[in-house]
Amino acid sequence: MMRFEDMTRAEIDAFEAPDVAAARVLRPRDAATLILLDRCAGGLRVLMGRRHMRHAFMPGRFVFPGGRTDPADSRIRVAHPLHPAEEAKLIGPGNRVTAARARALALSAVRETYEETGILIGHKAPFATRSPHWQGFAEHGIKPSLDGLRYIARAITPPGRVRRFDTRFFAIWREDVALELAEGGPTDELEEIAWLTLDQARSADIPIITRTVLDDLQRRIETDPELTPGAPVPFYFVRASHAKRVLL
Repeated sequence: MMRFEDMTRAEIDAFEAPDVAAARVLRPRDAATLILLDRCAGGLRVLMGRRHMRHAFMPGRFVFPGGRTDPADSRIRVAHPLHPAEEAKLIGPGNRVTAARARALALSAVRETYEETGILIGHKAPFATRSPHWQGFAEHGIKPSLDGLRYIARAITPPGRVRRFDTRFFAIWREDVALELAEGGPTDELEEIAWLTLDQARSADIPIITRTVLDDLQRRIETDPELTPGAPVPFYFVRASHAKRVLL
């Protein structure tokens, strides 16, 4: 199987067609994705959903819940913060990311997961906020928590796309979920939401970077079943028309 980092720009474009009409290179926007992991008798399952065809970015593809980061998310109070090793990994050397930005990235993954799937991650506890995006947590008495999140990958959308994101991928075990709403989330970003085995997920219509991150995650779990905090994180990006993979 071809690896992301072995691909040339032309080969990447064959999988992820660029917006040929784009007149300028868009600056990537912060985004976060959450991979929910379910330990079951048959192995591991992940939660995925199919994006509506009306979306300009990756229409009809199966993806993990996630979306753009709102800097205001950093002001949301949590039951437990990120593990210190995870926060340090997100901040990186030279303080490229502030602690507030790292917090916002993690919280946006939690918020987007609720909005798209109706799954609330946190603990039963009094919670109040003025933010309209977090009212679902307040209504159900769930205080968001970040201690179960593990930073597992980073990827920047290649130049020439209709949307560009600097995405941080997080993973969390299903047992860290406080509540799963039967009616789903308040938005309709995703449809056909389902728990898939890793093989089923790889066989679905998923972006090449999603398949790459799944492969990385599987290899990590095989040697580190509990996802130890602060482990090396693969970072994917395109430079000089070549795909790159480095460890953070």
